[in-house]
Amino acid sequence: MTTLPTRPTLLVLDAEPLPRLGRLTGRARVVHTGADRLAERLPQADVLLVWDFTSHAVREAWPGEGPRPRWVHTASAGVEHLMCPELAASDTVVTNARGIFDQPIAEYVAALVLAVAKDLPRTLEHQRERAWRHRESRRVAGTRACVVGSGPIGRAIVGTLKALGVTTALVGRTPRTGIHGPADLDRLVSRADWVIAAAPLTEQTHHMFDAHRFGVMQPSAFFVNVGRGALVDEDALAQALTRRWIAGAALDVFTAEPLPEDSPLWGLPGLIVSPHMSGDTVGWRDELGKQFVELYERWAAGRSLVNVVDKKRGYVPGH
Repeated sequence: MTTLPTRPTLLVLDAEPLPRLGRLTGRARVVHTGADRLAERLPQADVLLVWDFTSHAVREAWPGEGPRPRWVHTASAGVEHLMCPELAASDTVVTNARGIFDQPIAEYVAALVLAVAKDLPRTLEHQRERAWRHRESRRVAGTRACVVGSGPIGRAIVGTLKALGVTTALVGRTPRTGIHGPADLDRLVSRADWVIAAAPLTEQTHHMFDAHRFGVMQPSAFFVNVGRGALVDEDALAQALTRRWIAGAALDVFTAEPLPEDSPLWGLPGLIVSPHMSGDTVGWRDELGKQFVELYERWAAGRSLVNVVDKKRGYVPGH
């Protein structure tokens, strides 16, 4: 078992509001830093908490000679913002915030499905216009969904949609009981009323939703991305919506964030844009801080960490 110093140095890549780490008082030497001094301070750190999970500073600061933290934790589900070849090849352990966002994102997806099926956006629009326009809405129970990404978030989405009576198919990296493999994706997508992307970003999933995939969807299909922005070829989605290959889409994540004001995505017909908020419920930052403190206590006690990322795959294996 590795002997830890009396007070290991915990380096925090800051973002406002700062994490609540009061439970670690006297047990860790906490050093806060911005991106500008991260490279300078990395060699003195035993642990790095990437609280600013929108920053790419770790990828830029990690390369080079000298000691590096033995453990890096990111307060996010995705890890592509910090992974670089040097970190992937090192013996540094990387963990993520797996488990915090599962049900909130599932609820957000369910809210989108219900809102679209019941035509709520147009109802609100007609209310603003003081226009009484009776319409028929769509029944959700009995529709079909294809959820791509078999991790905890994808599984939570499946469970929530099933509760609404939606027939679901879950697609993962490898086929196994209850989970389809990539070879089934086109067939499942072509039959789905709702196609939901919740996969991690890897070389295999980059732009997996392209012109071909949108082309095999039904004209009545609705697409949702709550995974990573680069899962989607945004130009191909724009074409699919403009040419009405699909009925509509909702994006909570984008290739460039924040989405630039001049992005054509803002004005696409049938597209709902939300600012990467599907997993962010009231108190979510406190949950992230509590999760990290619990992980730190395991690490300091010499116990094995959970939520350990396979650095070559880019996600926590076992799902």
